[in-house]
Amino acid sequence: MINNEHNNMKQTILGAGGAIGIELAKSLKEYTSNIRLVSRNPTKINSTDELFPADLTKKEDIFKAIDGSYITYVTIGFPYKTKVWRQNWIPFIQNVIAACLEHNSKLVFFDNVYAIGGDNVKHIKEDSPISPTSKKGEIRAEVDRLILESIDKNNLQAIIARAPDFFGGTSRQNSIIMNLVYDNLVKGKKAQWFCNSKVIHSMGYVPELAKGTAILGNTPQAFNQIWNLPTDTQKITGEEWIHLFAAEMGAKNNYTVLPNLLVRALGFFIPVMKELAEMNYQYDRDYYFDSSKFNDYFNFTPTSNTVAIKKAISQIKNTDETNEKRTTTRTKQTDN
Repeated sequence: MINNEHNNMKQTILGAGGAIGIELAKSLKEYTSNIRLVSRNPTKINSTDELFPADLTKKEDIFKAIDGSYITYVTIGFPYKTKVWRQNWIPFIQNVIAACLEHNSKLVFFDNVYAIGGDNVKHIKEDSPISPTSKKGEIRAEVDRLILESIDKNNLQAIIARAPDFFGGTSRQNSIIMNLVYDNLVKGKKAQWFCNSKVIHSMGYVPELAKGTAILGNTPQAFNQIWNLPTDTQKITGEEWIHLFAAEMGAKNNYTVLPNLLVRALGFFIPVMKELAEMNYQYDRDYYFDSSKFNDYFNFTPTSNTVAIKKAISQIKNTDETNEKRTTTRTKQTDN
């Protein structure tokens, strides 16, 4: 099903410095050695990567970045503020679509599920209705509509590849579960969870979400569709996530639940809580992400949640140890 006929054609990642972009660059190596990494300050992931510094809020930079690209992947993450999203997302995606059409590039958009709101999150499938119930969701719904309209009206070749909340890879800073569970347990504190720990909450594993994105981009038959990226099919609750992390870390299995009202109240003091409060519909009821379309089509078995947690924690330890060694080496050099 995977077509390597175009393996020398350029594949470009817009927003290459984030957790998904980094893992996607690793995964694309299976298909091409002609990879362009685009961000403000790109750094090589593979030895053959082309680095392309750009400000992706500028139309001319977007057009230059996409010029010559066979496939363009969008993995950019604007700062997590509704105001910033309002300013940036719509003009950005309009420019990306226009540049892809002008330069005859296929588009693979790495998306979240914010466009799906309310009780529709209880079972998220590709045909779940676009039904935003948050301000950020309304923005992402408009982004999706613009892509889908361009597929219908302008013959844009595009994929919307959706992912749930995620962890693993280098996503530690931007992963809710790592912030609420891992970071607290590692300090000997109680883990935390939003709203209701007894309901289902799907999570994706970053390296696998990226691998799925690469597979889709390099499968011609996958275009002009929405795909949910590969995620463990287990229906797992917040409490069960905490149990898995505590068991892997050898930590006390204690946690506390932050009720909706508290999250909103904390928003007066902690800016990110203010931004998260409107997303509580993802935590106060079941939130199940169904990737069976992908799993069936590609005969793909996602990594289990247990193994993903083991790998994610192992990577953090390795990163921390490497950073510690660097710091020690620098200190010794300074002393000498």
